[in-house]
Amino acid sequence: MPPSKQILREIFHQTLSSIDIPSVMERKLESKGSQLVLPSSCIDLAGISRVVVIAVGKAAHAMAIGFLPFVPAQASLQGVVVAPTPPPARHYPSFEYFVGGHPIPTPASMHAAAAILDLLRTCDSRTLAVFLLSGGASALVDLPLDAAMNLEDVQSVHRLLVTCGAPIEAMNTVRRHLSAVKGGRLALAAGAAKKITLAVTDVPVGKEAALASGPSLPDPTTIADVHRIFADYELLQKFPTTLRQWIASSLMPETPKADHPAFRNSCFEVLLNMHDLFHAAHHAVEAHGYATVCDNSTDDWPVEKAADNLLSQLESWQRANRGERVAIIADGEVSSPVTGTGIGGRNSAFALSCVEKIAGRKIAILSAGTDGIDGNSPAAGAVADGETLARAKSSGLDPRRAFANSDAFTFFSALEDAIVTGPTGNNLRDLRVLLAEP
Repeated sequence: MPPSKQILREIFHQTLSSIDIPSVMERKLESKGSQLVLPSSCIDLAGISRVVVIAVGKAAHAMAIGFLPFVPAQASLQGVVVAPTPPPARHYPSFEYFVGGHPIPTPASMHAAAAILDLLRTCDSRTLAVFLLSGGASALVDLPLDAAMNLEDVQSVHRLLVTCGAPIEAMNTVRRHLSAVKGGRLALAAGAAKKITLAVTDVPVGKEAALASGPSLPDPTTIADVHRIFADYELLQKFPTTLRQWIASSLMPETPKADHPAFRNSCFEVLLNMHDLFHAAHHAVEAHGYATVCDNSTDDWPVEKAADNLLSQLESWQRANRGERVAIIADGEVSSPVTGTGIGGRNSAFALSCVEKIAGRKIAILSAGTDGIDGNSPAAGAVADGETLARAKSSGLDPRRAFANSDAFTFFSALEDAIVTGPTGNNLRDLRVLLAEP
């Protein structure tokens, strides 16, 4: 029987393979004559002479590749693809490619936004505008509504939002109202075109408008919500002078709502979300012989509280299944504030917080990001088991010191327990798997 840590690595890679985006598109989309059949709707492409593809996010390249087989043969094709990584070898001459900034916008983020708006403004009623959205897009593409703001101002606003303590819904409410490309404004730019938005979402179910700050979707929030958030998190006085002046002059326009004509010929479909991640991981874990239960109650919890809770659930599940191999699967993100100058992220921090708790026990854990990125490290996350603490001590490594210095990657890399995949071209939140042997 392979060691538990090896099994965990296999489970992670099997899960990633099961959520491969082009393969998912092949399964979930279908062309029938002039009809494009989507998971919950059908679009008539008769009369469509042009297709414009806007792909933005960590999964942008894979989504663009996956959608191209469904472009009508008679239609001309143009597109803009923006991702945090360069285009793959298989790229298309009719597409413009940008490497946007993440988690903070770069000059390329603003150039990409301008290129997207320029392309969408050429759309007409014989155009199909396809928006392929995935996590990370809010920073990868941005352009301020306030023309007086420069790149440094935009970057300052992004930094303030991600460090002010506001939840993602509040951050995206502000972003949608300050940006020329968020909060439904790309749908407005596409005018009378038919519109499809396909999403690979890293946001909770029911909050899909938060994905990429909803560039092609109606915005359910208002300017009044924005001012409330400004007050709750004392943001206004911290904003750049140009932005403060623009807001004080009441120049902020309201975002388009669901009754706007731009959304009449549009549809929205989720291709992959956390349920797909759970299903793929559950199948992979049970294939290795573990009685398995899924749990997402620890989403957004502090890392150590989440570790204690999931380990407690694992123990209860063991008692309920005596003599069996058991597993807990969790997804979502944990909160792991940076407290030092080391290298790591929330996934390796979760694994590190478990090291002393599982020492000497027949337990192994994995925590990894499905995008292949964990904080400022080159890893997706890490694995640990009941022998990790003893191995660390024999190598002169202190898990508590590493945790305090936000240096979890260095710790696990020294033990060869970091999980390094490189960017996966996907983004379905984080995956944690806890295994226990009888």
